[in-house]
Amino acid sequence: MIDSHCHLDLAAFSNDWTDELQRAKKAGVTRLLVPGTQAGQWQQQQQLAKDASSIIPIDIALGAHPYFLHHDEDEKALVRQLDVAFEEAVIAPVAVGEIGLDSHIDVPIETQKRCLQVQLNFAQQRQLPVILHHRKSHHRLLEALTKVNRHYGGVVHAFSGSIEVAKAYIHKGLYLGIGGTVTYPRASKTRDTLAYLLHHFPGHLLLETDAPDMPMFGRQGKRSSPAYLLDVVQTMAALSEHSEQEIISFTTANYNRCFKGVE
Repeated sequence: MIDSHCHLDLAAFSNDWTDELQRAKKAGVTRLLVPGTQAGQWQQQQQLAKDASSIIPIDIALGAHPYFLHHDEDEKALVRQLDVAFEEAVIAPVAVGEIGLDSHIDVPIETQKRCLQVQLNFAQQRQLPVILHHRKSHHRLLEALTKVNRHYGGVVHAFSGSIEVAKAYIHKGLYLGIGGTVTYPRASKTRDTLAYLLHHFPGHLLLETDAPDMPMFGRQGKRSSPAYLLDVVQTMAALSEHSEQEIISFTTANYNRCFKGVE
């Protein structure tokens, strides 16, 4: 299993990240992707990937999450920071992210849109996929994607949306990250969409935990962990005709296509 979205570099894991990786490995996790959130964390991500290599391989992405943008963020300066970070990276980033739009935060949406657009353009120039964050912003995200002349795929992290929205992303060559939300029985609409996607578009789904956030059903109030990734697989199996092993197999292949360019 591959956890395509896990913030193992955050303070919540500072005292026991090695234990978390050992638990994840024991649970069947074979690789993680740690996305970027802000420039101050980019170096730490690379150090984590180096230090963890003897336990589980870690891929990284670098980007500026909308939550951490300044209200008057200079998007040109942000691109310069990214350019330097990618040039000096000791661990080659596999994507640009986590980037996106969030309607529930104080950062002005126009600031978010400018910073998203320059990072999408940066990813295009680097010929890299993107990791997209969304909260009440699907239509704006899709609009931003249409402004990029050519993009190299990526994933809509923690996807929750309608079948129509899912198809719109898929038709742009994007994958959809499936995480803890689907483990909740009350998330009936999200589960119905997932059941449809599992039947019609299994080749566009990735697994994720978003640890330490997005706790699984039955683990409310607890820090999420890549060790719980199997909870997502089990839910997907229950909603489809696929076995757990089939889901692990095709989501692993999907990850390698998305981030490694492996067909």
